[in-house]
Amino acid sequence: MDTTFTSKVFDTETIRLAETEETIVRGGRDKFPLLPAAFEGIRQIGVIGWGSQGPAQAQNLRDSLEGTDIRVKVGLREGSGSMASAREAGFTEESGTLGEMYAVIGESDMVILLISDAAQVENYQKIFASMKDGATLGLSHGFLLGYLESVGEKFPAGMNVIGVCPKGMGPSVRRLYVQGKEINGAGINCSFAVEQDIDGRATDQALGWAIGLGAPYVFKTTLGYEYRSDIFGERGILLGAVHGISEAMYRRLVMEKGLGEKEAFIATVENITGPLSRTISHEGIIAVYNRLDDEGKKTFERMYSAAYHPAFEILLEIYDEVSSGNEIRSVVMAGKRFDRYPMGRIDGTRMWRIGEEVRAERSGEPELNPETAGLYCAVMMAQIDLLLEKGHCYSEVCNESVIEAVDSLNPYMHFKGVAHMVDNCSTTARLGSRKWAPRFDYNIMQQAFVDFDGGKEANQDLVGAFRGHKIHDVLATVATMRPSVDISLTE
Repeated sequence: MDTTFTSKVFDTETIRLAETEETIVRGGRDKFPLLPAAFEGIRQIGVIGWGSQGPAQAQNLRDSLEGTDIRVKVGLREGSGSMASAREAGFTEESGTLGEMYAVIGESDMVILLISDAAQVENYQKIFASMKDGATLGLSHGFLLGYLESVGEKFPAGMNVIGVCPKGMGPSVRRLYVQGKEINGAGINCSFAVEQDIDGRATDQALGWAIGLGAPYVFKTTLGYEYRSDIFGERGILLGAVHGISEAMYRRLVMEKGLGEKEAFIATVENITGPLSRTISHEGIIAVYNRLDDEGKKTFERMYSAAYHPAFEILLEIYDEVSSGNEIRSVVMAGKRFDRYPMGRIDGTRMWRIGEEVRAERSGEPELNPETAGLYCAVMMAQIDLLLEKGHCYSEVCNESVIEAVDSLNPYMHFKGVAHMVDNCSTTARLGSRKWAPRFDYNIMQQAFVDFDGGKEANQDLVGAFRGHKIHDVLATVATMRPSVDISLTE
């Protein structure tokens, strides 16, 4: 994949990641004065939808474009229950910043489509027909492209089609932007893609959109690579896998190892969302291993060796299901069942009730548990290896498998539990987590724990590959472009 690009508006730079070079743009509030030039010819940006991403993107763009003559207008279905929430955020009919979905689409020069993936599939023909000639269609996910490919259709020829994909859930996009009002570079990293460019402006429109959202840095991908890595990643370490392996490890420690329930929760979930996430965020994955003493390293190595292949097996299946269009079709079909069978709770079990007690009693960070560390890092590294094998660029791999997990998602599980993390995400992500978490739970319990508890020695080839992996140097470079503040969650 070619990750180079040029911009007429923003300064670009080239970074070296392992054996590759990528072009990036650094964001920051000092770039906001350049946004009118990036959005040349655009007088209204219509943000369509008010789900996970809609509130964050609409508010961030509005705030970033304050003082310009570019209007951000929210478009929602007639009678939508989200109208009241949009009004509370300052978008109103009286000010001309809130309106009916198709009216806003028809009058906007740039349409950022943030309704659910299933709704995009159901309504895309009417959406395309409602757009102005020569307007720009903006997507924050390549799901619609994946669907169109699966049915042999394409985007209409007379429009720009771009993607800007924040590497975090919508609440994180807004939260870090608000936290960073006085701090340059506080936000969520974004990838961007140009699917169609009819007037030579698409790249700068995408870069302006990403910077307007507050992205510390912006890197290039394609919508095809994006939807494969994104749908795959949220079913993997970002949501599905972290849920599944937490359940498996907690149950093993309580039922088979006789650990107390609170101690087991601390050794699993609190470890993942505490010292593991913090260490990986600031120092990289290898730092987790290096922090352990000699016995801890041996334990880590045995668990890593036991878990890597069972995790890779499921991740490969997920990637194939996404690439083939099966997972996309599954999401579309599920959307048709929601009126009858809405998604149920995922945090009502004994484990997550114990978690509420643990969070209420917190007093400092727990010690790093080498078993949990080996398990979590094995799944994360398996996901990294699979994405690299499939040709994804290093920036995309790092953001979809590491940065989004530890800087955007895990803090929500740390704050209020698994449902608070999963159910603040898109419908597609929520469905994927529920579908695949049990598969990780099963494979890890049936294979990894059996081998580990049976005393199987570490696979030194796997351990050596982990210790010498290129991703560690890549993460050290990419870490210089992480958000300039850590996300802070409050009631």
